[in-house]
Parts: sequence; structure tokens; C-alpha cells
Amino acid sequence: MKRSDLFRENADNCLQFAERADGEPAFRRYRRMAQGWKALALQQDWLDGEIAPLGEYRTALRE
Repeated sequence: MKRSDLFRENADNCLQFAERADGEPAFRRYRRMAQGWKALALQQDWLDGEIAPLGEYRTALRE
């Protein structure tokens, strides 16, 4: 399994925690953590030469 896949799995776990969060602060915290893991996954893909440096990275962050 690639490192970027592990990072995406962590992002998915954070989103699951966000869905089960008891309050708004915890929900937002888990969502921010998920965004961070997604950004790390994209950066790892770039480091591995799987995506182009800017165009695809910016597009993927919007998703």
C-alpha cells in the first residue's frame, strides 16, 4: 500500500469521527484533520511523481 493511500485512509477515518462528533467544535476539528491528511496524500503523490505539481494539486484540494 502506498503512503498516500494510508494518508487517505486516515482522512476517511477523520470524516467518520466527524460524523459521530458530539458538538460543532469536535466536528470542525475532525474535518480540518481530514483536510490535512488529504493534503498530505496529494503531496505524497506529487513526491512520488504521480501528479503534476500545481494544476492537479489545486483541483484536487477543491474536491
